[in-house]
Amino acid sequence: MAFDLAVKRIYEAPEKTDGQRVLVDRIWPRGVAKKDAELALWLKEIAPSEELRKWFGHDPGRWLEFQKRYRAELEHNEEAVAQLRGLLREGKVTLLYGAHDEAHNNAVALAGYLRRA
Repeated sequence: MAFDLAVKRIYEAPEKTDGQRVLVDRIWPRGVAKKDAELALWLKEIAPSEELRKWFGHDPGRWLEFQKRYRAELEHNEEAVAQLRGLLREGKVTLLYGAHDEAHNNAVALAGYLRRA
């Protein structure tokens, strides 16, 4: 099934074209007011485990292994994944994250997982 999925930093201004905005970080991003985030959902349950997040540390050298480990966590997180897939069936979803690295973060890994599954 094809779906409309985007990824962007939560620090970028909300746009009408974002569709449903879903924060996929376990920790609320610094400096962002909840009222300004315009979230449909904060799905912290789908974020990588604290242990995996700390191990990865946004080190690009660990990116491939991080994706593999995160996919394994997602395989055992059916409820949160199903919740996100339900939103995708309704229309466009933008996954939001707070990390500085736009290429190596959990939202990018999650989008890749959803597109492959």
